[in-house]
Amino acid sequence: MCSMAKKVKKRKEIKRKLLHKYRLVILNESTFEEKISFKLSRLNVFVTGSLCIIGLIGLTTLLIAFTPLREYIPGYSSTKLKKQATDLTYKTDSLVRNLNNTNRYLENIRMVLKGDIASSEMNLDSLREQFKIDPSSIDLTPIKEDSLLREEVELEDKYNLFERNVNGTEIILFPPLNGVISQTYDVKIRHYAVDVTAPTNTPIKAVANGTVIFSEWTADTGYVIILEHKDGLLSVYKHNGSLSKAQGDIVRSGEVIASVGNTGELTTGPHLHFELWSNGNAVNPLDYIDF
Repeated sequence: MCSMAKKVKKRKEIKRKLLHKYRLVILNESTFEEKISFKLSRLNVFVTGSLCIIGLIGLTTLLIAFTPLREYIPGYSSTKLKKQATDLTYKTDSLVRNLNNTNRYLENIRMVLKGDIASSEMNLDSLREQFKIDPSSIDLTPIKEDSLLREEVELEDKYNLFERNVNGTEIILFPPLNGVISQTYDVKIRHYAVDVTAPTNTPIKAVANGTVIFSEWTADTGYVIILEHKDGLLSVYKHNGSLSKAQGDIVRSGEVIASVGNTGELTTGPHLHFELWSNGNAVNPLDYIDF
């Protein structure tokens, strides 16, 4: 009973201390005049202090979460910096892709200038085998489409223009020069061009609409001009006596772009060394142009 009484007495003592009233007085130091006084208790002070601390924590959290002040706190990154970093990442990826495409494009130009291409051989017998058909099953009676095709070919011959399918590309090619062919396209000796002889200063014309992507002097092939046409087609003109167009110029089909000459170390007389490239592969110009 004595122990229980002590516990009750102790609780009452704690309650009395918490609820015991105190007065906080603010006096004038010189006159000891009372200015302000507050009635306080330990419980009120504890509750008020706790609420102030909770309020400060909440206010600090709101300032950090919803205002730019968090950018000045060590460890927090700036939103502007994050955006700039993201934009720079996208720009870097785009520049890398453009650089790779440019390098591939320049490599194709280098191959055109150097004639650096590996010849590939095909087994024509195996290709023809899959298209073998029984001649007796074919109806050889002329049809309307056949007549139209004949008229189209006659029209092409009349105006010396050929519309051919260069590796799946429909394009009309204009003869760059009329003259005598001194050397034809020959893969075996790595001559991926047609050499056409003509008097010096004879005009050389563009085979189709396009853009000049190269117009410079080279030691081996003299004055060289390269045109880029639609669908990955390039036309190359080497050993020219002079050039009429500069890099970046837009030319029309049949427009004069150079003149016949005898420039470069690999020439033996006035002529045009003409090449056609389709998507990085050399093709025989005689299959598409009547010189």
